[in-house]
Amino acid sequence: MIEEAKIINQPISGEFEERIYDNESVWNSSNWSWIKFVNDDYTEWCGQFRGSTRQVALSKKYNTVLVLTSDYLFQLDRLSGNIIEIERNLQYHNLTVSPDGEYLIADYYRIEKISNSIGLKAEIKSPVQMDDVKFGGWSEDILKITCEEFMNWDRHLILEYNCNTDKIEIK
Repeated sequence: MIEEAKIINQPISGEFEERIYDNESVWNSSNWSWIKFVNDDYTEWCGQFRGSTRQVALSKKYNTVLVLTSDYLFQLDRLSGNIIEIERNLQYHNLTVSPDGEYLIADYYRIEKISNSIGLKAEIKSPVQMDDVKFGGWSEDILKITCEEFMNWDRHLILEYNCNTDKIEIK
């Protein structure tokens, strides 16, 4: 079972057991990402994913790992490391997992919550229309978010998402 997932640079050949995660398409980029996985028995292995590196998140609640690249959003099973679902990624650039195990993903304009399937996303309502959404870090149950107000790019905002209330507030 996968216990850790971390973005790494391309490993030296033979350094890790490797698995390739790809989806054949004429629209694929020539870029690749590497994620090092550590299992519960402390064995390490590496996944090679189609697309430039963006982010990786692991949810023990759903027993899944999400890998976000410039080309795809991959959902893996924590038990086997096998692909559950793949979604072509044209817009997402932020990914995180809340302390309670829920995934949050963002494009430039909105934030969505993913539970157990990347095909089922629910938008989290914001008090303002956002542009250039960026996730900061978690402080207990609060996620720091920065953005610009849509169509008012001089208004730089700091927002907070509370995973307990499922609300976004302006700070």
